[in-house]
Amino acid sequence: MYSTDMTDEYPMRINKYLAHEGISTRRGADELIARGKVLINGRVAVIGEKVNKGDKVELRGKSSARRFLYYAYNKPIGVITHSPQLGEKDIKQSAALSSDVFPVGRLDKDSSGLIILTNDGRVTDRLLNPEYEHDKEYRVRTSEPLRESFKKTMEAGVDIEGYLTKHCTVRKTGPKSFNITLTEGKKHQIRRMVAALHNSVVELERTRILNVRLDNLASGTWRPIEGEELATFLAQIGMK
Repeated sequence: MYSTDMTDEYPMRINKYLAHEGISTRRGADELIARGKVLINGRVAVIGEKVNKGDKVELRGKSSARRFLYYAYNKPIGVITHSPQLGEKDIKQSAALSSDVFPVGRLDKDSSGLIILTNDGRVTDRLLNPEYEHDKEYRVRTSEPLRESFKKTMEAGVDIEGYLTKHCTVRKTGPKSFNITLTEGKKHQIRRMVAALHNSVVELERTRILNVRLDNLASGTWRPIEGEELATFLAQIGMK
C-alpha cells in the first residue's frame, strides 16, 4: 500500500505517481494498470486516471520490494539515447544491461560521456525537472579559437533563439577548448550557445552529473553507482 503524501500538486496521473514512488517507469506503470494490477481505494485503476491526496494506492501481486539499480555509462559518439531509427543503436542495446533500466536525460548522437541509467522512476523528475538546479559539467572543443570575451559572455548568459541561458561557470583549458558547468539542460544548449558566439563545437563530452564523475570509465562501458557515491547522489536530488 502506498499513501499519497508527496508534495506534488494533486490530482496527479496514476502513472506519474507510481514513477515517483519508484514502482515503475511511467510506461511500465501504464502496462501494470492495463493488466489490472493497480488499485485506487480498492478499485481497479484505469490508464489516465488521477489520484488525489489521501487516496490509497495498492499494487496487486507485489511479492517483495523492488531492487533499484543505478549505473554510470560512458556513451560513445554515434549511440542514440532514445528511439533509434533504422540502422542506429541506442544506449540499451549498447550497454547490454538489465532490460528495465533506462537512461535519465539525453546526450545527442554527436556527443559523448556520462549518462545515468536506472530502473528508479523517481530519479527522472528529480534530476530533469527545471524546478531543481543540478549541476552538470562538460568538456568542449571548438573549431575556432575562443575570443577574449568568451568566458565572460558565456557565464553572463547567452541569447539562444529568444531564451537567455542561466548563469554558468566556464574555464578555458586551451585556445580552442573549455570546460563548462550548467544547472539547466535545454536541447543542444552548449552547441547553440557556442554558435551564438560565432563558433562551433567539434567535440562535446559530459564528465560529471552532481557528484557522479566519468573519470577513467572507458567509452561504451558502465559501472554501478553504489555505496557512499550513491548515498550522496540520492541526497543531492532530495531522495534521502
